[in-house]
Amino acid sequence: MSGKDITPKITDVRQFTVAADDDGIRLDRWFKRHLPEASFNLVSRWARTGQLRVDGARAGPGDRIAAGQVLRVPPIEPEVKERAKPERLKLALTPDEMDFMRHMVIHKDASAIVLNKPPGLATQGGSGTIEHVDGLLDAFDEGAGRPKLVHRLDKDTSGVLLVARSAKAAAFFAKGFSSRTARKVYWAIVMGVPEVHDGLIDLPIAKQPGSGGEKMHVDEKEGAAARTRYRVIERAGNRAAWVELQPMTGRTHQLRVHMAAIGHPIVGDGKYGGRDAFLTGTVSRKMHLHARRLRIDHPDGPPLDVTAKLPTHFAESMDDLGFDELIGDVLEIEEVKFKDTAEGKARAALNKAKSARKARKGERRSRGAKP
Repeated sequence: MSGKDITPKITDVRQFTVAADDDGIRLDRWFKRHLPEASFNLVSRWARTGQLRVDGARAGPGDRIAAGQVLRVPPIEPEVKERAKPERLKLALTPDEMDFMRHMVIHKDASAIVLNKPPGLATQGGSGTIEHVDGLLDAFDEGAGRPKLVHRLDKDTSGVLLVARSAKAAAFFAKGFSSRTARKVYWAIVMGVPEVHDGLIDLPIAKQPGSGGEKMHVDEKEGAAARTRYRVIERAGNRAAWVELQPMTGRTHQLRVHMAAIGHPIVGDGKYGGRDAFLTGTVSRKMHLHARRLRIDHPDGPPLDVTAKLPTHFAESMDDLGFDELIGDVLEIEEVKFKDTAEGKARAALNKAKSARKARKGERRSRGAKP
């Protein structure tokens, strides 16, 4: 068999007389000198089952033997000394599955593939989960090996998902996530409007008892440290707000738990917001959480900086609520001011346009008011 070392089969019981040169050595040492095909594990098994004898008496691997004693050695059956790892079977994907995966690609280079994951598709398999990104990565196996997931998104969260094209690249990117040098920006629509428009949520998170690990909750005593920076980009009256979220730690369901904990659950997140997580009218009941942007160091050159287009339901909700997508795209990813850069000028121009738009709305309201 390929990749496996199997000892030859010796069917007869054999007897050996201990020579003077072997006087006083351990029995396992004798086997290593004279019968190396009998592994230590095999010799130990013979001893446990009483098949290994010295002068007719049962013996163990650690027993000392003397010159002139007779060893009884049982038959050696085929034994796998080193088991090769079972090869993973490459899945035969359908043409539709291949196209589905390729249409998700928003960036591709020698080390990375970046996908825009749609909502409703799991990142990895689990109980009852048949279709997931990990199971479809064979679509990108182009002879250099199967790509590897570096991080994950919740099933109902859409957006940027990074996949490494080699083990070396996977280790490099994983370090970026674990060291928190990677910058992740999420967009969400939340119920109501946070009083503090630019804040930090610092609440520890743990698995909720009785949920089988399926649900998390804030736990001040036993929870792991979890911090989320948030910023309100626009508001739709007091009904809802469009917020930018930046996780500073990477706990399971962190953004969803944190926003629900401060009283502003993500729209469509019934798991953590219950009935209070849904807007009436034409706004979709799907979850409105999207991994908008990722910036991470790249092993082959400058940092990777990618942005993922909003899924249809999220974009339609933005329109329904009167949010201007361009305003969110010029917000800084870090606490840095870009006054003299093109990005900074674009941000200033859009903020000025936003203020002018609000002023015109105010004028229209005042003209329509009764004297």
